[in-house]
Amino acid sequence: MLINGIETDQISANDRGFQYGDGLFETIAVENGKPVFLLRHLLRLRRGCERLGIDFPGQEILESESRKLARSVHSAVLKIIVTRGSGGRGYRLPDSCSPTRVLSLHPWPEIVSKLQASGIRTRLCKSRLASNPSLAGLKHLNRLEQVLARAEWTDPDIHEGFMLDRDGKVVEGTMSNLFVVRRTSLITPDLDQCGVEGIVRTVVLEIAREKGIEFVVKAIDVCDLEHADEIFVTNSIIGIWPVIGCEGGSLGIGPITRNLIRWFNGRKE
Repeated sequence: MLINGIETDQISANDRGFQYGDGLFETIAVENGKPVFLLRHLLRLRRGCERLGIDFPGQEILESESRKLARSVHSAVLKIIVTRGSGGRGYRLPDSCSPTRVLSLHPWPEIVSKLQASGIRTRLCKSRLASNPSLAGLKHLNRLEQVLARAEWTDPDIHEGFMLDRDGKVVEGTMSNLFVVRRTSLITPDLDQCGVEGIVRTVVLEIAREKGIEFVVKAIDVCDLEHADEIFVTNSIIGIWPVIGCEGGSLGIGPITRNLIRWFNGRKE
């Protein structure tokens, strides 16, 4: 773990990331000693800092420290956190504040590749996502909605839960973005009110465009899940996981999902 470039696991209790969730994070797969999609992650992080008015620590230093940590392992999970830094008590932004950057390595979850092949079972969560366009798309540090949603089940056969907004629209998984396949078209939820705009979500849409697969970004209802021909979820660690069941219903792993897994695995940067 590196905190502002120093090998330590200590951080100030006055840090606004700890006090208020005032910051952003990225979770990155490390494969063969290299952070996958690193430049995409750093671009998203920079854009997020711009939206929140946080000083971006710098592309060069984050890239250098990320590659330094990744070189030491064959496979792992790399997490980058950037907070506004330490400041006075209260919500008012400090007059002067230096950002805090935290980079840490974590063990690779071995179950990832197994579930990519076998598929996962899912459920609908009772916890809802609040609408807030100013935060929509951002991977900000306040994940209480996801924490509460994930606490709803302990069944080891359920690997993800889908979260709805206040209008009952399906937005995303607790840790993933959602795709529905109807016939030969992809549908993924609009994230203009809430949800995280995932890196793999973006890559899947790029692949669909390149391969001539029709897709639409729009609001999704629960009935869209019930009538789906295929469903899959994405994030930077799992890549693409096919969904083989939701709320007791059953699905097969269809050809579009299989092709997207193959294409995605062949173009990791």
